[in-house]
Amino acid sequence: MKRRTCLHFFPEVNVTQCPADDSGPGPVANAEPTRPLRRDAERNRQRILKAASEVFTERGLDVSLDEVARHAGVGVGTVYRRFRTKEELVEALFVDRIEEIAALAEEAAKAPDPWSGLACFMERAATKLAGDLGLRQMMMFATYGGDKIWYARQRNAPLVTRLVERAQAAGQLRSDLRPTDIPFLLFVLTDAAQFARQVSPEIWRRYLTLVLDGLRPVREGVSSLPVPAMLPDEFEMTMRQSAPRQH
Repeated sequence: MKRRTCLHFFPEVNVTQCPADDSGPGPVANAEPTRPLRRDAERNRQRILKAASEVFTERGLDVSLDEVARHAGVGVGTVYRRFRTKEELVEALFVDRIEEIAALAEEAAKAPDPWSGLACFMERAATKLAGDLGLRQMMMFATYGGDKIWYARQRNAPLVTRLVERAQAAGQLRSDLRPTDIPFLLFVLTDAAQFARQVSPEIWRRYLTLVLDGLRPVREGVSSLPVPAMLPDEFEMTMRQSAPRQH
């Protein structure tokens, strides 16, 4: 399936001091179906949602419903009775997760210091995206999900714009940066996490610190980097582990 990139996500800050966010992937959706299900049918539905949440988070949205069924320990027919298409299943799981990104931006906009708000938003959003391949694909590509997903994504654009404009108005952010630069930077950072996940899964924090230093219009000195660089043998190992499989 051809993917169309979607950017509708569209004093010095130490990102390690941002408020902790230990929520991890969003909760498994538990919305009631239109008609009450029998107890065993509802139990199967929750097993499917839990299994899909796990495989989409770890392996991304290209996983088939057959693979979801195997992971859930149910027949594929059971999956199709509960969710007619994969888009329905994706929508049931990811609307809340996308809304969580918007909630982070809303909270960041309340920070007294605009730069701290923007920097903490980027750190907390990157934390969620780095640990959830399915969410990252959902935010990056407009071909995933239905109308509810589309509307959830649209909520992020004005919120990120507000964060950028606040920091620029305060003279804390370079004036040539545009709101669409923020999600693009987050996608690059969290792809680094995927690339190095076996060797240094937190390496993206090092590059976030470098990026934030570069977003300042003027600064004295540089920030200390929170994660060490890879050693040459670690980098070689990362390239080998991330290489496409030979068929």
